[in-house]
Amino acid sequence: MIMTRRIIAHLSRAGAVAGVLAPLLLACFPPVRVTPPPAAAPAADLAIAGAAVLIGVGDIARCGWNGDEATARLVDSVLLADSVAGVEDAVFTVGDHAYPDGTDAEFERCFGESWGDSTKRIMKRIRPAIGNHENNTAFGAPYYRYFGERAGPAGRGYYSYRLGEWHIFVLNSEMMTNSRYGAAERQAQLDWLRENLEENQTRCAIAYMHRPLFSSGGHRGEPLVRALWEVLFEGGVDVVLTGHEHHYERFAPMTPGGVRDTVRGMTQFIVGTGGADLRGLRNPEPNSVTRIQGHYGVLKLTLGREEYRHAFLDTQGRIWDPGGGRCSEIPER
Repeated sequence: MIMTRRIIAHLSRAGAVAGVLAPLLLACFPPVRVTPPPAAAPAADLAIAGAAVLIGVGDIARCGWNGDEATARLVDSVLLADSVAGVEDAVFTVGDHAYPDGTDAEFERCFGESWGDSTKRIMKRIRPAIGNHENNTAFGAPYYRYFGERAGPAGRGYYSYRLGEWHIFVLNSEMMTNSRYGAAERQAQLDWLRENLEENQTRCAIAYMHRPLFSSGGHRGEPLVRALWEVLFEGGVDVVLTGHEHHYERFAPMTPGGVRDTVRGMTQFIVGTGGADLRGLRNPEPNSVTRIQGHYGVLKLTLGREEYRHAFLDTQGRIWDPGGGRCSEIPER
């Protein structure tokens, strides 16, 4: 089994996993042990006066499944409430929008009938990040066609935007992990990120991408994204949002080397619970604070001037893992 996982991981980075290999990959993941529901948490725990809201998830739509319809309804209900209250908001997605290969047809039939439904507010607020499944088809060409300018420059997949007092960086983790991308493309993203951080110095910043550096899931994290983490850490980013693993997990603030750091460390969330098959967990990785498996849901972040609140909202209306943090000081240059 170990050898099988190594072979499949190698082929996955080359974009070759498909068809008969996919069941082999899934068989290597631990079984799902559904996390017992928490005691109810009041919605007031999530509120910060005058704050913006960032809500989203990754690993979303597969035709014939209904998890994505449930998360789409949940996100749309939050956006409706925000609209009524005059709250500034945005929807993040952390890759793998349409399974299994991110084709034009899968985007239209699978994603398009839930998150892409024109009667919902999602597509007006969405700011996506690309995942590995989109790269299975023409380097994500259908992905860029579907989302247009909201996905950033076609073929690049990284960009930034402002939301309230926060600056948000959207990254292409596949550029760092997929051998079809070259060294020049990887370096270009790192250079862009470093320059963008320098040009957009704010007290509070978030980055999101598909693959996590740390994970207690079946993939066990992706060391090849550490170069992105190092630039983010140097730039004073506070929070990193990821998917790829099909569970929810929050880590304590850490350095790129995995050392707990409550002063400058970055808090990583995994939220791959958007509607695709849910997966189980292995033994917890160091600094893993909260793990939830077996529940579809989304992450809601309330972004204040110097602080944030977070909570995982499941599709049954429950609130998990409410908490928050303060932004780090901008590093001296």
